[in-house]
Amino acid sequence: MQKIKFAIIGCGRIAQRHAEHINNNGLLLAVCDTVWEKAEALAARYTARAYQSIADLLKNENEIDVVSICSPNGLHAVHTIQCLRAGCHVLCEKPLAINVSDCHEMIREAEKGNKRLFTIKQNRFNPPVAAVKDALEKGILGKVYSIQLNCFWNRNPDYYENSWKGTADLDGGTLFTQFSHFIDLLYWMIGDVKRVYALMGNFAHKGIIDFEDTGTVILEFLNGAIGTINYTVNSYNKNMEGSLTLFCEKGTVKIGGQYLNELEYQNIEGFEFKDLPPGNKANNYGNYEGSMSNHNKVYENVIDVLVNGSSISTNAFQGLKTVEIISRIYESSKQLREKM
Repeated sequence: MQKIKFAIIGCGRIAQRHAEHINNNGLLLAVCDTVWEKAEALAARYTARAYQSIADLLKNENEIDVVSICSPNGLHAVHTIQCLRAGCHVLCEKPLAINVSDCHEMIREAEKGNKRLFTIKQNRFNPPVAAVKDALEKGILGKVYSIQLNCFWNRNPDYYENSWKGTADLDGGTLFTQFSHFIDLLYWMIGDVKRVYALMGNFAHKGIIDFEDTGTVILEFLNGAIGTINYTVNSYNKNMEGSLTLFCEKGTVKIGGQYLNELEYQNIEGFEFKDLPPGNKANNYGNYEGSMSNHNKVYENVIDVLVNGSSISTNAFQGLKTVEIISRIYESSKQLREKM
């Protein structure tokens, strides 16, 4: 099978995970970061070429098939569009962008150049998440009445120190950086959102981040279901929970653990989930952990799409929908504050 050739833009923590899976599934030819030491270190590990300028990388690396965008959230759009215009397919880390208009521009540019724009939603591959999604599609659970999403994580001040994280222009907000994967699952499982009501506050990170560290959201979906999101990065000292509970016509299911990695409860009419395979471990970044590490499945799909013409696991439109829902949540919170 032909080897797909990759480049990486942004050589921070998540780029290390990308490089590992590119190395397992394709060829990493080049990496780029404005901090030369980061680019040089990652390039040396995989015998790739290092660049400080995206323009230089795209000019000199004519064999690149796919560029993986691992730069800060607020740069995803400009970096993606730059690579698409150079004739490359793009795999963009979450979130696709931090505003809806940028997402539309990215999608338009991909369509204009007849290029693939992949986005990463790795929690879809968690075994209990995939099993519940399958049960929903098969009608096993019947009509969804309501859904509860809880995201109780920890991000201490040192997480944001000397970083783009926590800034309004490059991070965008807690829902974008910490919990966009969870918002994606609401859309993936239940569908689009009709109405949103949100209340937010910054309790433990004043002067540290430009936005909220805690929020409560009420959702009404187009199919009539209602839902709640309760989230915070103030769980004392460590991550506590990432859970999704569905109350349906024919059963109740809770996916829990810290990262939606455990089937904690099920009571379903004439059905039982059995022998679910173990999931991958969470991304470990030293002082904190992130979402489940399913990037291997993402890269397997990218290559399957490009080599065999298979279906894309998460397309750019679905990435747009996540950003759209998060933007509506933030807008609701802003409107409520203005009324108070």
